[in-house]
Amino acid sequence: QVQLVESGGGLVQPGGSLRLSCAASGRIFSLYTVGWYRQAPGKQRELVATITSTGSTNYTDSLKGRFTISRDKVKKTVYLQMNSLKSEDTAVYFCNRPSRASAGYWGQGTQVTVSS
Repeated sequence: QVQLVESGGGLVQPGGSLRLSCAASGRIFSLYTVGWYRQAPGKQRELVATITSTGSTNYTDSLKGRFTISRDKVKKTVYLQMNSLKSEDTAVYFCNRPSRASAGYWGQGTQVTVSS
């Protein structure tokens, strides 16, 4: 089994950047597709981006160009680089495997707050 733990959130100003990390433990991490999700206050949780075991990526259209997902298989870590942050990006960000997300299993997430 693989466990994913996200970190790197914090308070940033509009237009700023932040890099989130998703550290994996357990077996065969490299075989899994991993996604970043977020949930803003009063909003439904949404998928931000995914990256497959081969490095193929997919993004929510509205975020493509500002956010970049990447994977380091040696470090067993998936990253989410967030640039040109807006107040609407404020949310709790989660990393997860799609299968676990569909089953309703989530970690604690990491808070990202974009504010002046």
